[in-house]
Amino acid sequence: MEHAIARLRAPEVAARLAAGAALILPMGSTETHGPAAPMGDYLLAEAIAMQAAGALAVQGDDALVAPGIAFGGEDFFAGVPGAIALSPATLTALTLECLEALHRGAPGARLLVVNGHGGNIASIDSAQRAMRARHGVVLPALHLWREAAGLLKAWGAPAAATGHGGNPVLSVAMHLLPELVRPAAIAPGDGPRALFGRRVSNFGALHLGGVDFALPTHVDEVAPGGVQAEDARSADAALGARLATTLAEAAAAMLALMRNNPEIAP
Repeated sequence: MEHAIARLRAPEVAARLAAGAALILPMGSTETHGPAAPMGDYLLAEAIAMQAAGALAVQGDDALVAPGIAFGGEDFFAGVPGAIALSPATLTALTLECLEALHRGAPGARLLVVNGHGGNIASIDSAQRAMRARHGVVLPALHLWREAAGLLKAWGAPAAATGHGGNPVLSVAMHLLPELVRPAAIAPGDGPRALFGRRVSNFGALHLGGVDFALPTHVDEVAPGGVQAEDARSADAALGARLATTLAEAAAAMLALMRNNPEIAP
């Protein structure tokens, strides 16, 4: 069964929504992921959303996947050649208007955001809260790479391979988009640059006096060449398949839970 709204005819979409289909909005970004992985991580969010819809179909349920938002919130990646990043205000407005449109077309449908970019989280949170305040819709979001980092740690995956330009995105791309990955280009990272004589970490923090200070860093200061991971050469498609399946099944489980336990704010 086809789940991508863009590939379906309008009467079929309307009929499936009337019958109780859920709606998934994928989000990501177009930015650098180093020399080995494609810039469009939104493609991975779309693919995982489609996998989630397929997992839901196995359970006798249905979900439709909207076209993904391909542009992330402007943060460390501003100015990357070929990349497009939106201001937080613009991304918040865009996300909210997309959710409003989906809700207006199918007021009773379950809505889920599947997000593949950390710089989108604040905008998604604002849109979630606005949807609840305006419409009483309790709308969950799955932030793929934040949750994948926890899975990698729990599974004992090599820590050196984790970080921007490495896992989890690299292994998932190897699995879902193998034709777009260049394994020969994977090499040890150069390490973060120094500001005020100290190395920055965590995409914008400087540790001093036992605490982290937030800094307005640029990508080449925290991930030179788009690579923050110490050594991503252990990334592999099998790990990516495990991550993608776990995340997709979690998304399907959330949609199933929502069907059985609808939540409407007072």
